[in-house]
Amino acid sequence: MSHDSTTAPETTARKLSGRRRREIVAVLLFSGGPIFESSIPLSVFGIDRQDAGVPRYRLLVCAGEDGPLRTTGGLELTAPHGLEAIARAGTVVVPAWRSITSPPPEEALDALRRAHEEGARIVGLCTGAFVLAAAGLLDGRPATTHWMYAPTLAKRYPSVHVDPRELFVDDGDVLTSAGTAAGIDLCLHIVRTDHGNEAAGALARRLVVPPRRSGGQERYLDRSLPEEIGADPLAEVVAWALEHLHEQFDVETLAARAYMSRRTFDRRFRSLTGSAPLQWLITQRVLQAQRLLETSDYSVDEVAGRCGFRSPVALRGHFRRQLGSSPAAYRAAYRARRPQAGESAPVAAGAKAEPAMEAASMPGAEGAGPGPVPSQSRRGAPAPSALGAAAASLPPGPEAFAGSRAGLPGPRSAP
Repeated sequence: MSHDSTTAPETTARKLSGRRRREIVAVLLFSGGPIFESSIPLSVFGIDRQDAGVPRYRLLVCAGEDGPLRTTGGLELTAPHGLEAIARAGTVVVPAWRSITSPPPEEALDALRRAHEEGARIVGLCTGAFVLAAAGLLDGRPATTHWMYAPTLAKRYPSVHVDPRELFVDDGDVLTSAGTAAGIDLCLHIVRTDHGNEAAGALARRLVVPPRRSGGQERYLDRSLPEEIGADPLAEVVAWALEHLHEQFDVETLAARAYMSRRTFDRRFRSLTGSAPLQWLITQRVLQAQRLLETSDYSVDEVAGRCGFRSPVALRGHFRRQLGSSPAAYRAAYRARRPQAGESAPVAAGAKAEPAMEAASMPGAEGAGPGPVPSQSRRGAPAPSALGAAAASLPPGPEAFAGSRAGLPGPRSAP
């Protein structure tokens, strides 16, 4: 997979229908959608910033169903266009969908299918990926969504290669992003693809966001089991694994506890969580190591043993692949950012203290050159379904720990 966001995807672009225009962006809104995600494409593509060197797009805000449309906060919206306006757009954006458990309107799905057939670029932000999947546009493709909904997307649409590690996935004519702020990342990526780094950088400065964010969703993942697994017999095995991470066991052990063959267990586990069991197990051990490094004084060797790794070398290898840092460096940076009780974080003389999250999320200061390329996928080999089920939340951590895309081990052996 390429991380070069200026290189064209390895896919044959469909010819855009004569009635569609490249510069026209249609945003498809539904009732019950969150206002933040809905406003992202409106702000990026709907404001004339030519004075700042940003090429102008023409925005069409379209209602995906009969109005009035109400946001999650109860605001009432009236879209100036209906589904018929999508026929003019070269790009169609679905910023969010109100419920991952309810089907989108068939008329909207038909409009998206027609747009795709006529060469339009289709974009799903956050839960908008569920609308694209319902339309069949993600079949056989890599895609992402908010990490919390990734297992549900993988289970409901097994032909979609869901990867919840990514901030966004560009598969050429179909693009998806993770939750909330990752929608900004993807929209900036679209501007960069259309008009180059300079235009995207100018827009990023106007929005006061980094031109590119490094890393992916790994540091935000939650450990809780996906809701839909709760009643499944496999949930008991997953819960047992989480409670016994300090012990050395492998996937064969889990398969035996589930009274399944390894092959059947792998298939069932992936269908429920969107992740291969070995990938999931290694990720859980790394996340447990993070918690111990944050909260205990155990040495790295002791942490490895208490997380079920066969050696400190195994811990260090998996830790670096997933977080881009050594365990020792992670602990040092974490503690440097967490003042002791009763102390305040040190601030240089004359400097203004800034919130930790803002500092961590803004590696590219205004006017700075492009930062590291964000964790993303492009068309190549299908992206593996990753993590999916359970993971542990990270408190705001150093940007350095998101500097590389989490690599998942290839050999199917115990960690």
